[in-house]
Amino acid sequence: MSEKMKWRTALMFCVLAFPALLLSACDGKGMDSPSRITAYRYETQELYAKRDGNQIYGLAYVPKNAGKKMPAVIFSHGFGGNYQVGMQYAEALAEKGYVVYCFDFCGGSPESRSDGTTLEMSIFTEQADLEAVIHMIQGQDFVDKENIFLMGTSQGGAVSAITAAASKEAIKGAVLLYPAFVLVDHAKERFESVDDIPDTYYQMWMTVGRVYAEKLLDYDIYEAISAYDKDVLLIHGDADDIVPLSYSEKAVDVYGSARLEVLPGAGHGFYGKDAEQAVAWMLEYLNAHID
Repeated sequence: MSEKMKWRTALMFCVLAFPALLLSACDGKGMDSPSRITAYRYETQELYAKRDGNQIYGLAYVPKNAGKKMPAVIFSHGFGGNYQVGMQYAEALAEKGYVVYCFDFCGGSPESRSDGTTLEMSIFTEQADLEAVIHMIQGQDFVDKENIFLMGTSQGGAVSAITAAASKEAIKGAVLLYPAFVLVDHAKERFESVDDIPDTYYQMWMTVGRVYAEKLLDYDIYEAISAYDKDVLLIHGDADDIVPLSYSEKAVDVYGSARLEVLPGAGHGFYGKDAEQAVAWMLEYLNAHID
């Protein structure tokens, strides 16, 4: 066969083969689903919830062109934090088609954009805040209310855990990042009885009120969270000196179905490669649990 004929034969093969390859790509054979490979653009919206007359401020990350009804993740910040703590996770998840709502707890910090003061805050007032937020998110026309997940860091992780247990019909799953189940032990170590709790006191890096500790002295947080019988993902660093890894290990024991991922060398907060790995685990979990 001449060189000219060889080139014509090769060209004809490419012309005939290309449509078949294109059809294979379009029907998804051998490929991930679009939601796993597309980086959606998103917009942000300020949304407010109400609890006992208090206004709760938050920022929603809403993917564009990802469907009329999208799964949603509600992010809860830790002690003394605010909605900005969740921004790195919100951006990453919104790009994958998830609505993410980051909000300020009432009295969650001196910088909170929600109503209330730190003297009025406890994990139980924060639970009430989160329940109000869940109700508000359920009412958004772009949210698939059958696929709402809770996510939280530190104290926000503990609050997410107890709220999921109390509202399990509304919550599809929970992602807990170094959840501060230790806070109950801290209160019991500091105060022998309710009578020992002052009206105000300094806790870690801000002033809180008596309400913060008074219900913790006879509270079993592990019993409370064990009522949640759906799958839970916990992510914790083994170098966390604020909430030791053992508290998440105990949570795995009391949950009916939980998975613990450990980041070697990570402390109380994830950055850089640790944050990237945490996001990968989050997406794996979320993608596996949406209907």
